[in-house]
Amino acid sequence: MKKAVWFLLFSALMVLSAGCTSNGGMNEKEPKMLNVDLSVTPEKGKLNSPITFEAKVTYGEEKVKDANEVSFEIWRSKDKQHEKIKIHHEKDGIYRLDKSFSKEGTYYIVSHVTARGMHNMPKKEFVIGTPSDRENSSNSMSGMDNMKMDMGGKDNSHKK
Repeated sequence: MKKAVWFLLFSALMVLSAGCTSNGGMNEKEPKMLNVDLSVTPEKGKLNSPITFEAKVTYGEEKVKDANEVSFEIWRSKDKQHEKIKIHHEKDGIYRLDKSFSKEGTYYIVSHVTARGMHNMPKKEFVIGTPSDRENSSNSMSGMDNMKMDMGGKDNSHKK
């Protein structure tokens, strides 16, 4: 009888230890995040002079050259009309747009980047000439700055 108990106990320990090593062992890699470093150069521009917008896209250490979607959404503060421009890969994970503006004021840009099953939407503010009134949080996307989400789940952030 003692041998049977020891055998069952030993068998149970073997099953438990095998389950622990195959499920959460030390060889598991940490999940990678889609990172978008959005830059505006210069942040204070002049009328009809080009502004350079860059989105440096990485997934972990990898430079993303094949994103599913990259677009820049640009608008002047408090304007209802937003311009959305599709951007293509330039080099080394960099997606770039040069654009001039004919109207002074405070502007916003949001880069919409989808890659590796994730979406990232960093937002920046910039000024052309004399600044205009800034948007308040209810009119802008400030609650969604640097939003990252897994495309497998549902995004309800746009619903009110």
